[in-house]
Amino acid sequence: MRVHFVIHESFESAGAYQIWAQMRGHDVTSTCIYNSECLPDNADGFDMLVVFGGPQSPRTTLAECAYFDSKAEQQLINRAITAGRIVVGICLGSQLIGEALGAEVCQSPEKEIGHYPITLTDAGAQHPLFEHFGSPLTVGHWHNDMPGLTPQAVVLASSAGCPRQIVQYSDKVYGFQCHMEFTADAVEGLIQHSEQELAEAKGKPFIRSVDEMRAFDYQQMNEKLWFFLDKLSR
Repeated sequence: MRVHFVIHESFESAGAYQIWAQMRGHDVTSTCIYNSECLPDNADGFDMLVVFGGPQSPRTTLAECAYFDSKAEQQLINRAITAGRIVVGICLGSQLIGEALGAEVCQSPEKEIGHYPITLTDAGAQHPLFEHFGSPLTVGHWHNDMPGLTPQAVVLASSAGCPRQIVQYSDKVYGFQCHMEFTADAVEGLIQHSEQELAEAKGKPFIRSVDEMRAFDYQQMNEKLWFFLDKLSR
């Protein structure tokens, strides 16, 4: 399988997605937006598109961030969907999927940073790609917003701080507001670049300490993600 990653920042790594692709022997290409690399013109070169997170919003303009072109990413997402490719979005990526399909990003009821449980909805518990998750399942978080919902979208998981943690837009298109790709190294990268954000968020209901995030074992949620990706890519 040919997998293409869209990575927005040097400190927002592909994490467990990269590990999965390597373990399965998939052909991986990537666009590192922070290096001003160009997005693919079309979906001919990949079978799966994975769009990762970042501090930007789908509403961020080129004037605000010169290397992030929200409209161009939405166009690539739409081309991938039209071509019948698998599309997975994480955090910002999930919000870009919603926007690409006409559903505006929304502010989450709570800011979440760290690891907190998500609970499958009835639809999620019965979904063949997610039934192995168990419920609740503790996963990673780092967000303020959440993806918009199209009329066809189905919410598959929620959390105490955010009602839209996993969204299915179609059989091949999924948005994860949560970060199941987090590894110890990925989280450390975020910590190192988020000192001010963490200081400002301290004391809010769903904010873990740096020590708690560093001590958490991310392996179980990574394995749940890998099994989902295996089933999705069959």
